[in-house]
Amino acid sequence: METANAKAQLVRLTIPVTGMSCASCVRRVERALSNHEGVEEADVNFASETASVAYHPEATKRDELIRVIREAGYGVDVRERTFGVTGMTCASCVGRVERALRQLPGVVGASVNLANQQAKVSYIAGEVAPQDLEKAVEGAGYGVVREDEGASVEGSREREYGKLTSDFFLAAALTALILIGSVPMMLGFMPPVPVAWLNLGLLVLATPVQFWAGRRFYRGAWGALKHGQANMNTLVVMGTSAAYLYSAVAALAPGLSAAGRADVYFDTSALIITLILLGRLLEARARSRTNEAIKKLAGLQAKTARVVRSGEEVEVPVEGVQIGDVVVVRPGEKIPVDGRVLSGESAVDESMITGESIPVTKRAGDEVIGATMNTSGSFRFTATKVGEDTALQQIVRMVEEAQGSKAPIQRLADRISAVFVPA
Repeated sequence: METANAKAQLVRLTIPVTGMSCASCVRRVERALSNHEGVEEADVNFASETASVAYHPEATKRDELIRVIREAGYGVDVRERTFGVTGMTCASCVGRVERALRQLPGVVGASVNLANQQAKVSYIAGEVAPQDLEKAVEGAGYGVVREDEGASVEGSREREYGKLTSDFFLAAALTALILIGSVPMMLGFMPPVPVAWLNLGLLVLATPVQFWAGRRFYRGAWGALKHGQANMNTLVVMGTSAAYLYSAVAALAPGLSAAGRADVYFDTSALIITLILLGRLLEARARSRTNEAIKKLAGLQAKTARVVRSGEEVEVPVEGVQIGDVVVVRPGEKIPVDGRVLSGESAVDESMITGESIPVTKRAGDEVIGATMNTSGSFRFTATKVGEDTALQQIVRMVEEAQGSKAPIQRLADRISAVFVPA
């Protein structure tokens, strides 16, 4: 468990160490940790297979301590968990969720992807529980997609898109009526009904837009406010609430103004909410299309493979193929994993990787790529890359990382907004 020592300004972390077999291993791990910069004290317990480290957090990081142990030849029980996060709308939200996760004791690293609405967390087993990760995200003002509740990231994303769509169309319809009702006063004409009654009608139309269609902005602003922070939701809430509340007072108590009536700005607050909802709807649609493209890309992989085991050809799921297995590919079949041809000759369509439409002839010793199509002939090859190491999975991973990466101008915008929004 991680605790702070006020006198020495130290942080103590307990790390589970694997691979130790004797007292010499204990001394080796202790020596490696003690010699690392920023470490004040290191105590390794062979019986419990743990290392208790007291270190200066400003001089070293948790992931550096883990790296030191691994470089000494031992392992650390670091686990990864990926779960869905709801309610994120901008880069500021991503940074807030990442900070909330990284502040937990035992969390080695946290990466949040805005495009697919997922958080990937590396943490030390025993130091932090999966439930703690979820509570940290919820404490930052965002939602978590829990698998044990029968939910999925895809299902949650679709439900959120449906809510966003219905909110936008409700806001758009009511805003159109508000604009129609506001046109006479904006152009200086006398409306066909008394101004007081017209303002009350506009109030009735604007209220659902402000507090129902715009409720997501209030939730986001409140979540940030609880942590003493401000975000783009805060700006929307402040601007639209000011216009709405002023107009509500003018509509309900016109006598408070010197002239006996006051102008109302229901059209302003409603239009702002509607346009921002439209922007978020378009953004969600773009994310959905990108995620669909990634799913289609991943779906190119073969589902099964024909592997030679004990002298016989056995059909197994592609996940069951191991490095070194001999795989048989027949005409018209997809190559299940990456490998090197052992025997046989065939033409392979590699257009999904290279873009070249002409099939490439493959002979003994040539490399083949998983998910490409064998057009003619049959051959056997040795699996050299399986699972996440195949070329196709690396492409999928790079696309996902590109979704979550930031251009330099985006990072500059994040720094500016960190000052602009609160100000």
